[in-house]
Amino acid sequence: MGNYQRPTQLISVAKGKELNKNYNLKRAAGIRNLIGKEDANAVWFSIDELQNYIDYIKTEGAAKGHTVDGIRFYFGVYSDTESADKAGFTTLFLSPTCKLPNSTVVAKDMTDMELLNYGSMGNPPKIEYGL
Repeated sequence: MGNYQRPTQLISVAKGKELNKNYNLKRAAGIRNLIGKEDANAVWFSIDELQNYIDYIKTEGAAKGHTVDGIRFYFGVYSDTESADKAGFTTLFLSPTCKLPNSTVVAKDMTDMELLNYGSMGNPPKIEYGL
């Protein structure tokens, strides 16, 4: 599998369940009341999709003179003109970030690169972590 370093930001499964439960109780209920339906509370991308996107932003970013330093995850909501399975639902899209040359600014959104979206929300869109 290659060499890797254990990430320092790992959390336990129990913490993940706690965070998801808190979201579902403290945020999802309010969203459901506001929009009148269950909303997506998770988005899934395959390992291959994520690795391909990482390879893409590194390659295309370098070609544009960027030093890619990460990926920012943004929440969004599909417009009502989207397909019925997406219209009005929450989504997550990924934006590559870079360090600006000759600057201390890091994690600047790269607005000259395409963003990754269209992960799977599941059907129905709500899912509970660990179940």
